[in-house]
Amino acid sequence: MEEAYCVKCKAKREMVETTRVTMANGRPAMKGKCKTCGTGMYKILKK
Repeated sequence: MEEAYCVKCKAKREMVETTRVTMANGRPAMKGKCKTCGTGMYKILKK
C-alpha cells in the first residue's frame, strides 16, 4: 500500500484505488483515494 498526505485528514494515510500516472513534466506519480475519507490524493514518485 502506498502512503501519501491527505489534505482533508491532515495526516499521512493509505491510498486505495491507486493508479500510476505520468505528469506533464514527465515525472511518475501515484493517484488514488484516501482510505479514511475518500478524498483524492496524489504522490510524486522518484524518477
